[in-house]
Amino acid sequence: MPLFGTDGVRGLANDVLTADLALSLAQATAVVLGQGRSAEARRAAGRRATAVIGRDPRVSGEFLSAAVAAGLASSGIDVYDAGVIPTPGLAFLVADRDADFGVMVSASHNPAPDNGIKIFARGGVKLPDIVEQRIERYLDAPKLQPTGAEVGRIRRFADAEDRYVVHLLQSLPHRLDGLHVVLDCAHGAAAGVSPETFRDAGARVTVIGADPDGMNINDGVGSTHLEELSATVVRVGADVGIAHDGDADRCLAVDAQGRVVDGDQIMAILAASMQERGALRDNTLVATVMSNLGLHVAMRERGITVKQTAVGDRYVLEAMNEGGYSLGGEQSGHVIMSDFGTTGDGLLTGLHLMSEMARTGKTLAELAEIMTVYPQVLINVRDVDRERVSDGGVQEAVREVEAELGTTGRVLLRASGTEPLVRVMVEAADEASAQRYAEQLADIVRERLAL
Repeated sequence: MPLFGTDGVRGLANDVLTADLALSLAQATAVVLGQGRSAEARRAAGRRATAVIGRDPRVSGEFLSAAVAAGLASSGIDVYDAGVIPTPGLAFLVADRDADFGVMVSASHNPAPDNGIKIFARGGVKLPDIVEQRIERYLDAPKLQPTGAEVGRIRRFADAEDRYVVHLLQSLPHRLDGLHVVLDCAHGAAAGVSPETFRDAGARVTVIGADPDGMNINDGVGSTHLEELSATVVRVGADVGIAHDGDADRCLAVDAQGRVVDGDQIMAILAASMQERGALRDNTLVATVMSNLGLHVAMRERGITVKQTAVGDRYVLEAMNEGGYSLGGEQSGHVIMSDFGTTGDGLLTGLHLMSEMARTGKTLAELAEIMTVYPQVLINVRDVDRERVSDGGVQEAVREVEAELGTTGRVLLRASGTEPLVRVMVEAADEASAQRYAEQLADIVRERLAL
């Protein structure tokens, strides 16, 4: 089974993801990413290859990041340890320091017992599959073993957070003066840096989920648990609520009435704003096949093309890089603004969303009216043969439902990449129709693809 998943290496800390694995993975990464032309040029100038490492505040990140640092330094890599910092902050710092690569220790929105290792190439970009496969092959190969003065040094990256904050503030088209925001930091990597940044941008800030103790990350707070954020926004009379996940690469929002504004709605708002300001390259937004039909309708009305990709922010990034597009993302709140970052950035997204509120003088509820969210029903049909999702009878049933929905709905069938299940998603103009068609297709999938 491949070591790397859709977003790095992830698993139960000290079980699947051990200190030994973290050290070996760092040593293999040093071989693959620390030996390129940039590293050779550094050595010719009397400098070693460099890497930036960071982590979220879950307790296992302490020993895992220490193992990563040890593996890199023992391979002759100079390490700049940024400590607790959001994943997009780490990606930015890799580029800002002109480092050869970076390593982030985080399991994102997963619970505290889990952890993960994400690797960023030069420039702060995620690795393509082929490079991850090379690193995996080098896990059991001979490692670099310099001695004496050739081993790497480990230094504290003292101004890492300050550099990231300055970068975020410089990206803003409009300050946030006069706006009151509730920030939910998920007891994660944003707990220190997000409140400071939004205050520096001019906002009045109320904070929840900003007391990480190593074990409470994502526990009842953050972008996967919006109930407390919604209640707090209403209780304190704030204009908006912004929720991050554990490593702060996501942003979801709630309006002044506590209603959720998801990633699709945020992208629609930002796309329209960027189009108006001439910043939406090729009038194109990149989104996954799971984005709501309402997003497509809203963008079509404004002459904006929506380019679709497979599910996963890495596929959104690939399409953005290939086409040179400036905005893309997922319904889950991974929003990528390529003019300012190489990965989803929850702080950047929240800042720019509020900047549009300040620029237009509109409430978030008014801005969110740009798109109508179509009811979306998702049914996971378990214990079926996912390899036969293209079965003729199943596909005929899909075509029949699509014909009945016409332009008022959409059907999507996806085989799970890891489990014996097929996901049936139906969008329709009303909840009852979406539920009825989804159940109808789920029954056919269950019958036709039974194991």
